[in-house]
Amino acid sequence: MNKLSDDDIEKKILRFPDWEYYDNAIHGEFEFENFKDCFSAMSRIAFECEALNHHPSWSNTYNTLTISLSTHDADGVTNKDFLLAEAIENIVEPEEE
Repeated sequence: MNKLSDDDIEKKILRFPDWEYYDNAIHGEFEFENFKDCFSAMSRIAFECEALNHHPSWSNTYNTLTISLSTHDADGVTNKDFLLAEAIENIVEPEEE
């Protein structure tokens, strides 16, 4: 997986308003109703991480989940990070029908 250029990252991240690019990674922060909902989302995200074989740096404090995505093998952000960000978005903010 090849590292994306800063220009490519800046273009791709426009599709992800809850994410920012800095320190060689994309970062998102999500707030939930309570700890249980936050932890539940983390559990669902964990299955996506395993399916993609790509794992975030993340933490949660009570009802807030903080995530940083970077591909360590490429020493930066790759398409794999954006695939996982999209999966995370679908879990934390599902499309309403």
